[in-house]
Amino acid sequence: MARFAGQVAVVTGGVSGIGFAVAQRLVAEGARLAVWDVNAGALADASARLGTQVHTVALDLADADAVQAAADGTAQALGKIDVLVASAGITGPNGPAWEYPVDAWKRVMDVNVNGVFYCNRAVVPHMLAGGYGRIVNIASVAGKEGNPNASAYSTSKAAVIGLTKSIGKELAKSNVRVNCVTPAAVRTPIFDQMTQEHIDFMLSKIPIGRFGTVDEVASLICWLASGEASFSTGAVFDVSGGRATY
Repeated sequence: MARFAGQVAVVTGGVSGIGFAVAQRLVAEGARLAVWDVNAGALADASARLGTQVHTVALDLADADAVQAAADGTAQALGKIDVLVASAGITGPNGPAWEYPVDAWKRVMDVNVNGVFYCNRAVVPHMLAGGYGRIVNIASVAGKEGNPNASAYSTSKAAVIGLTKSIGKELAKSNVRVNCVTPAAVRTPIFDQMTQEHIDFMLSKIPIGRFGTVDEVASLICWLASGEASFSTGAVFDVSGGRATY
């Protein structure tokens, strides 16, 4: 299957975890790929593991000017932008809200909310110019339910859901579709940012009784990123092992 033949896709946070799994599928299905990630040292390795030439950009998504430059540079280098998968994110520390470090709160918001907004804002004009686009923002079931001892992360992912709904409606009359996915916990390097107690709590909330896999999440993301997802926009898609209740 070559659902993305002739298309240019951008994946943020594409050097590991869900982002890398999505990047692998996109390349396997014919996309030309750009990976944007803060981890400059991992970009060359990710490109080598993908087995194809990848346009890479090292940037901090909390820098609006850098994100705009990345979008314009990617469009110039690869000719256009058809797909954005906004996968990059951080968890922040675990602890009660009244003890949460203010600097850590601001950093989670900068990356998880502002960074996603900057990416959406930067690529939409390129998609409108090309008459086609698919944006998939990665939220979390925590944004729907609110995880205790993860107030910043939960709040940031709720904001991603709201942002997605707004932009999806704004672009509904165009051929640009904007959706988000809300995974339950998936074992990726982001677990390194969490306490074991919090990891155990997340597992206890999943009725299936296991964590999801990056490939399970990537399969849903890539459907939403494809032309097949033509009648869904501003929507939230769960991949939560039965945890989500709405």
